[in-house]
Order: sequence, then structure tokens, then C-alpha cells
Amino acid sequence: MLRLAPQGFLRFSQANNFDVVYGGGESNVAVSLANYGVDVDFVTRLPKNDIGECAMMEMRKRGVGVDKIVWGGDRLGIYFLETGAVSRGSKVVYDRAHSAMSEIKSGMIDWDQVFDGAEWFHWTGITPAISQGSADVCLEALKAASAKGLTISTDLNYRAKLWKYCDDAHREAVMTELTSYCDIILGNEEDAEMHFGIKPEGISVQTEGHNVKAEAFLSVCEQMMKKFPRAKKVITTLRGSISASHNTWAGVLYDGTTLFQTRQYQITDIVDRVGGGDSFMGGLIYGLLKYPEDDQNALDFAVAASCLKHTIKGDAT
Repeated sequence: MLRLAPQGFLRFSQANNFDVVYGGGESNVAVSLANYGVDVDFVTRLPKNDIGECAMMEMRKRGVGVDKIVWGGDRLGIYFLETGAVSRGSKVVYDRAHSAMSEIKSGMIDWDQVFDGAEWFHWTGITPAISQGSADVCLEALKAASAKGLTISTDLNYRAKLWKYCDDAHREAVMTELTSYCDIILGNEEDAEMHFGIKPEGISVQTEGHNVKAEAFLSVCEQMMKKFPRAKKVITTLRGSISASHNTWAGVLYDGTTLFQTRQYQITDIVDRVGGGDSFMGGLIYGLLKYPEDDQNALDFAVAASCLKHTIKGDAT
């Protein structure tokens, strides 16, 4: 999708022009993996016009395979970003209605061909939030990936501003079915609560903020594994928002037996936090591929990679 943002820390109302960045949940993960030398392809639907081709060329420039992209529709989805600073938070305005991806339908992508020779499939909760059609295609992909024995991962990525086509009960049903196919599940406490009603036991994240200890999220991981028995690993990112410019950052991974956790980083003078979770996911997938018997090392790598992303402008690193 296309990101349009006022320069620097200007507000929307102050902007006379916007900086252009191409990105998105899954594409950001793909770029991260390509940076680590992983052979990766991006699957999406883009409009066959200059803007769609610019988005495709950005992926190709970053080393991501684009041969599996399908073409159609009239426009590329857009989001507008106002970058916050200190006590002023960032703002996002989505403009994704009638985009090529929002109007995708089952049968438009040949998933057997897409997954030929593949080992891993990653999706995010943003895709099924766009429209019922995109949710249907996501399910279609997951069934095909599962049938071929691929490792399947997700970043649950709850976005209240995107889930407009259905009520809460339908959203939970959609996400529950999709997530049931996953081996690796990433999400924070808001994702777990909003999608599945799962909360940390004995704490309030809203009131305790960045003082919450990693061990407090063991109950979330256990509840997630109980709800999704296929899952082999459940991962939670722990962000403490001291201000828009200063966050704490850590991660937890639970494999059903052991709770792995990282050190807590102090990320000060944030340049751009958008895509921080995607860089974490890219680092995690790479870490799990490179260190298949060392979950602690994989988790440490993911958190460190994401910390560095906060120093880089743009969605992807």
C-alpha cells in the first residue's frame, strides 16, 4: 500500500506536501527477510497503473520476488501518517475502500502455483480486516498452505479502524478460523483481547504500562495455545509507551513448556515506529530458520532487529 506522510513532525493541518513510502504488513516482513538473504516472494493484488507498478518496483528493488503478484482493480490502498513526538501521539487515517486488495475474490490467485517449492507462509490480521473478500482469500491461502505442509505464521495485528465490514462476533469468528491454521502466532495483549477475548491474568496493561513484567504474559500464551492447539510457539511483544519519542521494547516466546524472554530495551528519540512489529516478525522468522533449536537466540535477534527499525524512516527495513 501507499503511505503519505507530512514531512518531519508536521501535523496534517500544517502539510503542503506528503512524503511517499510503499509498505504494508506482509510486504515489510518480506523486505526484512530479503535483507537477511532469505529467498522470499510477495503475494498481493495491485492495480495495473503507474502507482501499482511503483509499488511492485519498490518490492523488486528491495530484493523481494514479485512474479506472484496478480494485477487488477483500480487503485492502491493508502494510509496517511502524522508522526507524533513527545506527548503528541501519531495519527493514522486509512483510505483503503475500493482498493485492488479490498476487492479481491476467491479464485483470483492460484495458490497451488504460489506455494510450489515454498516452505513458509506468513499473513497478518490486517489482510482479513480489509474486506470479506480479502478474508476469504486469506482462508483459501491458509488451506492450500496447510495442505502442502508449509510452516504458517501470523501477526494478529488488530486494527480497529479497518474492521468496518462486520460486527465483533463475525470478526472473532474470522480470526479464530484463520489463526487455527498457524504454527507461529505473534500478537500483543491488545491483539489477543480484541480478537479472542484473551487477557493477561492478574494485571492491567492499561494502568501498569511499561512496568509490566514479561512473566505476566505467560497466561496469555497459555490461553492462546489452548485455543489454537496447532500452534507450536506463541510470541508477545512488550511495548511500553513512555512518550511518542521514548518506548521500552522486549519480547516473550512460549513453546508450550518454556517461557523465553529478552532484555528490555530503552528506545529513545524514535525516528519511525511504524513497521516495528513487522521488522520483529521478519527477524523472528529468520531467527527460527537460522537457529531452529535455539528459540532464545531467535527471539533476541527479532527484538534487536526491531529496535534498529525504530531508528529508520519508512515502513520497511
